[in-house]
Amino acid sequence: MLAVLLVGAVAAVLSVQHRAGPGRLSGPSPTWRAGEPSAPSAAPSGPTPRFDVARRQVRDLPVRGWDRTTDFRRSQFGEAWSDDVNVEFGHNGCNTRDDVLRRDLKDLVVRPFTCFAQSGTLVDPYTGSTIAFVRGPQTSNSIEIDHVVALADAWYKGARAWDPQRRLDFANDPRNLLGVSPKANFDKAFRDAASWVPPDAAFRCDFVARQAEVKTAYGLWVSAKEKKAMTDVLSRC
Repeated sequence: MLAVLLVGAVAAVLSVQHRAGPGRLSGPSPTWRAGEPSAPSAAPSGPTPRFDVARRQVRDLPVRGWDRTTDFRRSQFGEAWSDDVNVEFGHNGCNTRDDVLRRDLKDLVVRPFTCFAQSGTLVDPYTGSTIAFVRGPQTSNSIEIDHVVALADAWYKGARAWDPQRRLDFANDPRNLLGVSPKANFDKAFRDAASWVPPDAAFRCDFVARQAEVKTAYGLWVSAKEKKAMTDVLSRC
């Protein structure tokens, strides 16, 4: 009688395993969470909602011809890295370069009781390369701060008409500033999106979206070629 009962129990277990499928357990997996969406079967084939705002901003940017009066000077945007500004980080007792370094560096070490980033690591958003930063007379220049919308580009597309404080604010607005490698900063120079986008294709959407945000916030215009280039980049984002 006992042998018959054991055979019946084994048969029942095998029947349950067969219905649950080979190699699977019935019920949720250990990583399942209630309400989690299932993984998509393929990457989205079109634009994603994350960049919808940037696409609208680019669409609404005014288009004008290039200003051919070559009178830009860096001094027209005031003292470099001034803290006397009415934007984020302004009037905090630290210069803007140090503010951006503290924001952008990973593994950050700050010199005690100062604003100074003593050391850290930067992943250059333009190239994807990693830069080890150590503050010092011979080493601090391993990272430069780039104006995403170049000051010269801004000057010829609306900033000439601004008062000095607005230009100073623009030059120190952290929305328009990124820590980058010296070579990437040199290669970009004063160029707009029609002439230059980051070599690291993975950052191009964010780069153009940031330009659109800054130009919208400050009422700057774009050239026709620039608008087309920005639109083309964002159409793939």
